[in-house]
Amino acid sequence: MEPLKYMYDRRFATHFAGIAKGILPSFRDKEFVNAVMASGWDDLELKQRVDRLSSALHQVLSGDFREDIPVVVSFANAVMDSTGRQNTFEYIFLPGFVALFGVDYPEESLQAMAVLTRLSSCEFAIRPFLIRYPDRTIAEMMKWTEHHHPSVRRLASEGCRPRLPWGVALPQFKKDPSMILPILERLKDDTSEFVRRSVANNLNDIAKDHPHIVLSIAGRWKGNSADTDRLIRHACRNLLKKADPAALALFGLTTTPGCSVEELKLKGQNIRIGDTLHFSFQVRTNEEHSGPLRLEYVITYAKANNKFSDKVFQIAEGVFSPGQVVTYSRKQSFADMTTRKHYAGEHRIAVTVNGVPMAAASFMVEQ
Repeated sequence: MEPLKYMYDRRFATHFAGIAKGILPSFRDKEFVNAVMASGWDDLELKQRVDRLSSALHQVLSGDFREDIPVVVSFANAVMDSTGRQNTFEYIFLPGFVALFGVDYPEESLQAMAVLTRLSSCEFAIRPFLIRYPDRTIAEMMKWTEHHHPSVRRLASEGCRPRLPWGVALPQFKKDPSMILPILERLKDDTSEFVRRSVANNLNDIAKDHPHIVLSIAGRWKGNSADTDRLIRHACRNLLKKADPAALALFGLTTTPGCSVEELKLKGQNIRIGDTLHFSFQVRTNEEHSGPLRLEYVITYAKANNKFSDKVFQIAEGVFSPGQVVTYSRKQSFADMTTRKHYAGEHRIAVTVNGVPMAAASFMVEQ
């Protein structure tokens, strides 16, 4: 798969410059494109290219944020009107403009983000404001929970995630998430799955530092509706992967699952980096079994410096009948990805039921 950074090139910069010039005839389109494609462009990674686009836009506008931000918002509206597209990643340099140049102007910036986030999420751009102006920003996000547009409501929960991947850390919320809990409370029954999923992800972040808070919330919300039940299950996913007893009990799972895992077979004991591991196994429930089962497999990856790291993957969850036998076949890619690099060495796979290891096998990964 081609790296995401390659979506940004001269053609993209020229296309955006054309849209901008259509809104602002004085827009210096050629200067913008040249500033984007200036020396060192080919060596820039994704975030650096986004920042280059934001900085090039700043360079060709007036340089006065209060004067420029309404123009940037009009550019975003023009993109949405001309393409019909929303929630698209490539225009994230417009929120990036706010993050780079608007932190001294919270009122204008927050007002702009309520529009810009409909085109490309402001979940990263808002984080400097939460750090510098936590009370003011949270107050605005509370207002956004009642906004008519789901992308704005989602920003209210996604933007304040304590551990947003690739986002600036919010240490104050990792330490004490109490300021953001009212936002999640308001959005738990949102009509949009897009928004509810964000609430679940925020709670999952909180659970890494304060599992008792999330379990308390999940217990209080459980049974409100089918949608809310799905939300809290997703919110508790890492607690379930860790076989947290309270999380398991919340969903009717027990650490004595009344079954066995048999016939764990690997297709080949040696694979190369870039290959795929194929494996199969059977789950056999006891005659006296009752209740749901959560099936997962855990890969223990060899890492650099003779270290190891576990990664849990869900297989299935549901109610199994007494004496039932079910066969599963799965595969796991060992191709390098942006989020995971593979190393040669002995690896291990284990099949777990309700977090309890039931069968395991070792295999070698080679260069």
